[in-house]
Amino acid sequence: MLRKVLLGLGLSLLVLGIPVLAQDAPAETPEATQPAMTTWTCPTGFEGKSFTWFNWATYEADTTRSDFGTLCGLSNVGESIFGSNEELIAKLGQGNPGYDVVTPTGSNVPQMIREGLLEKLDLSKIPNFANVSKDLQNPVYDPNNEYTIPYQWGTTGVGYNTQAIPEITSWDDVWNYNGNVDWIDDPRVMLGIALHNLGLDPNSTNKDEIEQAATYLIDHGKNVVAFPADTGQEDLVNGVADIVIEYSGDIFQKMDECATTPDENCDGKFNYVIPKEGSVRCVDNLAIPKDAPNPDLSMAFLDYILDPQVAANISNYTAYATPDQKAIDDKLIDDSYLSNPIIYPTADVEKTLFSISDQGDEVAVLYNNAWTEVKTALSN
Repeated sequence: MLRKVLLGLGLSLLVLGIPVLAQDAPAETPEATQPAMTTWTCPTGFEGKSFTWFNWATYEADTTRSDFGTLCGLSNVGESIFGSNEELIAKLGQGNPGYDVVTPTGSNVPQMIREGLLEKLDLSKIPNFANVSKDLQNPVYDPNNEYTIPYQWGTTGVGYNTQAIPEITSWDDVWNYNGNVDWIDDPRVMLGIALHNLGLDPNSTNKDEIEQAATYLIDHGKNVVAFPADTGQEDLVNGVADIVIEYSGDIFQKMDECATTPDENCDGKFNYVIPKEGSVRCVDNLAIPKDAPNPDLSMAFLDYILDPQVAANISNYTAYATPDQKAIDDKLIDDSYLSNPIIYPTADVEKTLFSISDQGDEVAVLYNNAWTEVKTALSN
């Protein structure tokens, strides 16, 4: 699928409206293109078993699953893909068809816990949990990490075609653009951005405030042409939209593809920005779904993922930030990523970011209804 993302290819990134030139990447060698092998040791007793990961697309390194299969002597290590947390929850709500591990976003974890869709973890079987950065342990959506471990984290911001619009610094640049724009099909993210821009709590439970946010989006969405769930980057590259609201890593991956394409007109064509007003920080997690075929094998996989080299290989591929502090401390993360304030935000940028938290099923209905109102109004 997508190759390793090299942000240090002379691409100028924008964060809070300030240009940040990425560091030059070292010249690639055949060895450099291959992820380094981990020294992690698999517990015994899993030989011949199979394993399936229900995951987002392009969200692991080239050898993440195959190395795990080799180390544990598995007969098969497969993957199924979902496109949204709603799809993940709906699938598991029908009964686990055989998934060993799933990758939910933090804001959706409380709902999955309430609905009994996740198994509790035994952290004694995940010793590499000690490698997780302290600020990503014990999250509000899963106190004491009873059900999840952090996998990757990033932001939702703005990807854009620099040939159509040379610079974006503000959300107003997105709302006022005279051209095609995609909004990600995520009610909590989009309404959270609106609430934040209105000076309100992005996790408001107030019906009137949520309706106010819906009105704000309707008033600022006359240029919206589509609401992709997690493929806005494809619309950007294909020219369907000049601006997309998308996950940071998805845009970075397309920036790299463009930088390495034979088409000289493509290099430098796309960019990503966290608008100066701020945006959403999200954490994706690994969890064991209810009725997983082999929970001990699932926990071995979680421990494997938190091995510093494995974690580094993944983040060096996806261009999302790793929660594995040891991978950072051991200097296993590419310097061009670690020094990039969009991937690993500075303190000033962190102040503008906010997280989406679960507010219960009744409030979720308010957000979903408001989002339906927005999409209906902007689709007419």
